[in-house]
Amino acid sequence: MGKESVTLTLGEGLLQDIVSGKRKRKLKNISIKLDPLHVKAIKKLATMKSVPYQTLVRHWLAEDIRKELDAVTK
Repeated sequence: MGKESVTLTLGEGLLQDIVSGKRKRKLKNISIKLDPLHVKAIKKLATMKSVPYQTLVRHWLAEDIRKELDAVTK
């Protein structure tokens, strides 16, 4: 499969909140399927960093979302 270009459009307020790191305290539960070996590795990394594994995953997602949005807006 080749890479396809995707145009991302967000409201200016939402875009600024995400890029600035500002967020509401309320979190939304989601379900995703992951390779069990990846989950094991994530949990081990989280233990090594002394953070809960779900917090680590949220951190990684937030960082990558900011990077992607920065790349799109530049």
